[in-house]
Amino acid sequence: MSETLCYEAHGNLYLNITNRCTAECEFCIKRYADGVYGYNLLLDREPSVDEIIGVLKESDLSQYGEIVFAGLGEPLTRLDDVIRITEWLKEDGEEVRIDTIGHVKLYHGDRHVARELREAGVGAVSLSLNAHNREIYNQICHPEKPDAYASMLEFARDLVKVGIRTQLTVVSLPIIDIERCREIAREIGANFRIRGYGRRPPSHKRR
Repeated sequence: MSETLCYEAHGNLYLNITNRCTAECEFCIKRYADGVYGYNLLLDREPSVDEIIGVLKESDLSQYGEIVFAGLGEPLTRLDDVIRITEWLKEDGEEVRIDTIGHVKLYHGDRHVARELREAGVGAVSLSLNAHNREIYNQICHPEKPDAYASMLEFARDLVKVGIRTQLTVVSLPIIDIERCREIAREIGANFRIRGYGRRPPSHKRR
């Protein structure tokens, strides 16, 4: 494949394994760019697990702090593939993180996803909280399923319970109550980070 499957940033190696997502966030980078840090992350097709591992085998993974599943899509739309790749990475002793919007329980309700990720070797998850309540979340993230916000919070609690280092993040937009989001993260037991937004923010009023 000629597309960018791996890219470097912040001392980490990022894996771009899908462009699919379970939401259409108004602030998503896909709305105004084809990638990040000079890398074009648009995929003609999703790479197979063997293709991804093949690329990883050609890299000196010891030079990176973390191997991170993060690209122009939601990595956990490929849950089983993420687990297989993580298992391979952990055999080599790598630290693995997933950047996710956190809707995975809606699509795999019969599985304890957080436990599976922990057992595979995922050590950290950065989860996009994005809003302080369901109404604002649905307004700016446009998830496929209306109960995504509650499911995302439940997934965050699951992650903390199984011992995965969990960080909740939000974009700094006027419509978002940042302090309430910080409280939500504290209540769950997760860390909290405010992400920057380089475009003109959507014109909404906070509710």
